[in-house]
Amino acid sequence: MHDALTGLLARRPVAERETWRSLWDRLGDGTLGKEQAVALLASLTTRLPGPETLRALLDSLLERRPAAPAGRWGATVNVVGTGGGPATFNISTASAFVAAAAGVRVVKTGSRAYTSRLGSVDLLERLGVRPTASYAHTERTLEEYGIAFAGPFVYPAELARLARTVAPLGMKPFGGFLNALGPFLADLPVTAQVTGVSHTMPLPALRDLAATVTDRRVWLTTSTEGADELLPFADNTLHTATGTLVLKAGELLPAGGSLDELRPADPAAATGHFLDVLSGAAGATATRTVCLNAAALAVASGHATDWPTALAAAERAVATGAARELAERMRAARPTAAGVRRG
Repeated sequence: MHDALTGLLARRPVAERETWRSLWDRLGDGTLGKEQAVALLASLTTRLPGPETLRALLDSLLERRPAAPAGRWGATVNVVGTGGGPATFNISTASAFVAAAAGVRVVKTGSRAYTSRLGSVDLLERLGVRPTASYAHTERTLEEYGIAFAGPFVYPAELARLARTVAPLGMKPFGGFLNALGPFLADLPVTAQVTGVSHTMPLPALRDLAATVTDRRVWLTTSTEGADELLPFADNTLHTATGTLVLKAGELLPAGGSLDELRPADPAAATGHFLDVLSGAAGATATRTVCLNAAALAVASGHATDWPTALAAAERAVATGAARELAERMRAARPTAAGVRRG
């Protein structure tokens, strides 16, 4: 059994990056084996290891990704949630469109559904919005639309190798681990990252991990309703490198509403419901929720300096139809041979 796996199962720190490099090398050459791959994922899903082990694990994966551009994408925010909380429609994806329509540069990362019926990738596929295929493609899409949905190229290839190794079991049983660490694996040259953390996720471990990130501002958000999004009818906490900020229910928006009004649409009607959300036709609670999260993206990225201004801009993007128009433009875009999306 590999030393990394032996350490995990014994609950000992595995803080040497070389140990993890060796494990990924064995996964790549096919000598790790299905049983050990399943045991690895099961151990990480059952209980995340300590911060030293997590950092070494992530660093060993991040160094295997394609090299990101040397410069940062100025005033650009990545939004991604951990999932696992109460079932809602794709709030973070809707918020990304609203924020972009309000002038915020947004990159959305995500995955197919592990703990929900419809992940962000599943929804975008139904909308006809294709993910980007490279860093250059992402940057071009940002310039054209102000928003981009980064494809799987941002994740280490080892995740796909793990999926192939444990087949036909699939990765869904290990969704807790993948959702918890996914936001830190999709490294992008952004200036800020807003990550919603549900009540099912190990917040202390993720806060420790976020504290080690030095190349971008990282906000982790939680709510008293357990969702991985900000909710206008709940108390919300933003965990940042400099402390915490609590947004009380009713502080920025009317406090009425409930999770029942944010429930996911039937997958067959998800596209229509999502476009209704963007145009403000899915109810006041849905509109307020999306605008509150869009405002967070504006403030985190530095596009806005205060919450009331950011919130007003998000509300205008919905009321004027700009958010839905942006989504419709991206749906109508067609890829060219060069990989640039054109309408």
